[in-house]
Amino acid sequence: MPQTTIKDILSFLSDLSRHNDREWFQANKARYDACRKRFEALTQEYLNELQAIDPTLADLQPKQCIWRIYRDVRFSADKRPYKEWFGTFPAAAAPGKPNTGGKHSMRGGYYLHLQPGHCMFAGGIWCPNPDLLRALRNEIVANYDEVEQIMAQPSWRRYFGDFDTEWMLKKVPAGFDADFIHADWLKRKAYTFSTALTDEQVCAPDFMKRLIDICRAAKPMNDFLNYTFEEYGEFESHFGYDK
Repeated sequence: MPQTTIKDILSFLSDLSRHNDREWFQANKARYDACRKRFEALTQEYLNELQAIDPTLADLQPKQCIWRIYRDVRFSADKRPYKEWFGTFPAAAAPGKPNTGGKHSMRGGYYLHLQPGHCMFAGGIWCPNPDLLRALRNEIVANYDEVEQIMAQPSWRRYFGDFDTEWMLKKVPAGFDADFIHADWLKRKAYTFSTALTDEQVCAPDFMKRLIDICRAAKPMNDFLNYTFEEYGEFESHFGYDK
């Protein structure tokens, strides 16, 4: 049997998007299992490469980073039973909390999203709770010059440009200076940054090399955002790891 490829994963996901029901999925379960196995192998390769540039990821396993394909539809108007994408999120756990790594991490990490026509890489911290979000804003106010320096790097400009703008307030939040030099940064409700990947790029033989190059560009900003954990400390009481 030919080895399953990333192109096969995209083909399966494309078919799933047109037939997102349990009957079709059960009839194509063998395809899914092969694609899942290939994505786990891709994630392991990704982790092996990432750990060389970010040692905080040393203990992560693929199963910690990959989302299940089954959707929780109990409280959703969208009753499609399956996710139409594969995603993996290598990100470090909180100290002493190994179960908070990967997809459960509140830290900045290295998200890879495979979905036909919508593949992407994203770094940074998504959907922080109010305490963490406030801490991140304070850190940016105190050290905005470091963010400027990171964003001035050619590797950063090649892939990202700025923080994502999907989740923003209309005004600078209360308690922060509306005339701050980078007031738009304070309006963010998430500190993520992303770059689109074409289907052709993720299927290319040099995809992992390209992906790791993107990760190298992302690491300084992840480090800046993640430093907030070390500076503010008290992981459980500040940022909700005790829940």
